[in-house]
Amino acid sequence: MPSNSRLVSAAPSQKLVAIALSLIGRQAHGEPHDAAAAHNELARWRQADARHESAALTALDYWRATAGEELKDRVDIPAPGAAPDVQARRRVLRVLGLGAAVGLLSAGGRWAWRLPTDEIALRTERRRLLGRDLPDGSSVNLAANTQAMARYFRDRREVALTQGEMRFDVRRDASRPFIVSTEWGRVEVLGTVFSVSTREGGMRVAVAQGRVAVFTAAHDATTSGHVVLGAGQAVAIDRNGLHAPSVTRPDSVGAWRDGWLVFEGTPLPEAIAQWNDYLSQPIRLQDAVALASQRLSGTFPVRAPDAFLRHLPDMLPVTVERLDDTWVVGPRPSR
Repeated sequence: MPSNSRLVSAAPSQKLVAIALSLIGRQAHGEPHDAAAAHNELARWRQADARHESAALTALDYWRATAGEELKDRVDIPAPGAAPDVQARRRVLRVLGLGAAVGLLSAGGRWAWRLPTDEIALRTERRRLLGRDLPDGSSVNLAANTQAMARYFRDRREVALTQGEMRFDVRRDASRPFIVSTEWGRVEVLGTVFSVSTREGGMRVAVAQGRVAVFTAAHDATTSGHVVLGAGQAVAIDRNGLHAPSVTRPDSVGAWRDGWLVFEGTPLPEAIAQWNDYLSQPIRLQDAVALASQRLSGTFPVRAPDAFLRHLPDMLPVTVERLDDTWVVGPRPSR
């Protein structure tokens, strides 16, 4: 059977119906330019595959059966008739597997419009970096040992960073703010260049260009738990809450992309944790609690960890020993 045939014997998959519904929802609820774009995207999508066409027809039946008549007012949008089709409703319930008709009708199909339009898993292993362009023209770079998920919605763009560090170059879009979230807080921007890192002890945000708002996890824009950063500023959030902003060099934001680790008064355990992202054999801390008060500043080449460790006792009151294949850093005994 030709791929562009409108006759498909098997019921369309739930995933394809959901895609069609999200495009129909964009036509119904989006701004005029987004509605027109969704219309064109849906038309191309329907023509690409017979399964897509079948899913689109089912989605339109679903929209009609759940009070989607406002689609009639959209330009060139194939709107269903006003009267509900009981058979169509039953067919859609069977395809989507959503259960009772009452729940489906109350949802009204609007859930599809709230689904993400894109989902992108972002991940690097130890000693690996990654650069990636995003669908909106923004770009991200992942430091080693980083995990995140990017989700694009019609009214916002979100990146959930679970571990590691990322550098963002965000394309401005006033209608869709760009949000980066961690367990410690979130960052909201419209367009700028900045980095976000999250580790066991907290998160850090540094801005190279533009402005961002940084919120603690427990606060929102109506409270005092946030700060606005400009270029050359950084801030940390940890168990003690939101710290005062500090000064940072814009060229140090995401310097690991060029093979450098930059520390600016960084607690030594945090600095060692960042080093470990680039080592096959991690550095061990002999007493992390005692070392937490030590602060490290400087710029170090990622490719020379041995040189860094050899000179670390010259910079801080610590000891460094080589035990088998592992470097061990501990506090220097007081005399």
